[in-house]
Amino acid sequence: MKRNALQKLIEWNNNKRKKPMIVWGARQVGKTYLVKDIFAETYYKDNYIYIDCKIEDEVRDFCTKTANAKKIIEYISLLKGKQIDENTLLIFDEVQECPNIVSSLKYFCQDFRQIPVIATGSMVRIKIQRETHKRGSGNDGKFLFPVGKINQITIYPMTFDEFLMNSNSMLYDTIKKAYENKTPLDTNIHELAMEQVYKYLLVGGMPEAVEAYIDGENLFESRELLKVLYDNYLSDMELYQASPEAILRSRTLFTNIFNELNKESKNFSPGLIEEKSKTRDYATSIQWLTMAHIVNQSFQLKEHITMPLMPDNESNFRLFLGDIGMFSYQSGINASSFISSKRDNTLSGIFFENFVANELIAKEHKLFYWKGRASAELEFIVESNNKLYPIDVKKGKGTLNSLEKFANHNKFEYAIKVSKNNYGYNSERKLLTIPFYFISFVAKDLADGTMSV
Repeated sequence: MKRNALQKLIEWNNNKRKKPMIVWGARQVGKTYLVKDIFAETYYKDNYIYIDCKIEDEVRDFCTKTANAKKIIEYISLLKGKQIDENTLLIFDEVQECPNIVSSLKYFCQDFRQIPVIATGSMVRIKIQRETHKRGSGNDGKFLFPVGKINQITIYPMTFDEFLMNSNSMLYDTIKKAYENKTPLDTNIHELAMEQVYKYLLVGGMPEAVEAYIDGENLFESRELLKVLYDNYLSDMELYQASPEAILRSRTLFTNIFNELNKESKNFSPGLIEEKSKTRDYATSIQWLTMAHIVNQSFQLKEHITMPLMPDNESNFRLFLGDIGMFSYQSGINASSFISSKRDNTLSGIFFENFVANELIAKEHKLFYWKGRASAELEFIVESNNKLYPIDVKKGKGTLNSLEKFANHNKFEYAIKVSKNNYGYNSERKLLTIPFYFISFVAKDLADGTMSV
């Protein structure tokens, strides 16, 4: 399947001064497929070495004892019977099983920069943090993170544009062209595109679930796969956490994201999960889930916003699930609701808010929301090129009542309303209306500083 992140790997590969690459990301988001099956097979066909640290015990044990890049290269060359040089791509997968490989990247960069190296794994940051704390700062054997010696990218679940380019490339091309030309789609095509949005809300962006849908257009099979992936995430918490209490709290927090967002304030409220508990009781669990890219955290901004964007109070925040398909599964809403003619009455606005949050995160935006007086609220605030872009997410065709109150305290380039409406721009109100199927492109333009109307 096609992934946008492939272009980042191509650019890295073409850079004469590239450093070893670390590919971060949650489990099952397609890191191995991207690095090995797409990138390596295309650009290093028959000239790459793939090491799975989870099952290749010999390599894992050897690399645990040394971070010396020369020794590692020599050992792997002899083990695989293949000379490693500047034309050989070296891939270390599942490096959470051997964090010392990450430490060795410093020496790959210093001494063998000509050799392209990629390391990837699902819980790398978590394992590194535990290794660092376990060994202690006074120990000569302390884990060393290769600061300044690596390139890095993060892989997320497939965004809506990736979902569409793989499931219906003609419709994707039509939508992309309409966005680039800043024109609304024909009404019938607009409805077709919205149908795909609702299917994406159900399937989400986990590659295995997307592939199952594409192969047989079977939404229910995708749903069954999501259940397995969801349970695997819960199981991971037992493998990578330090105490039974931390495991329990992380699982409870993870399984209550929908309930937290479904209440009136949407802000994280520990009392909803555990009576008389405090936010600080869940600090470690929140850190774990966000570091693992399983949950995304959005912070509240005060009435008057200053740049760069900073939380006004870190105790006021919201949590979103990293995959909208898992979020829909967690909600417990019947899968048929997403393809029913009555879906607009069934699905609450938080499905669309979680959807937009994930699209922004996938383009490396930090998440912030604005809360004014009374009920005034804007779901997201994005800073791009030192300009503010308030974003309001409407499941229906509603109006942007909070924009005027926001404008009383803040200057902004223009507001963006993401809804089921077709494309349009109101210059008097400085209001850009985009349909949900444009959000992937908008998020990219905001990240690149190329946003225009």
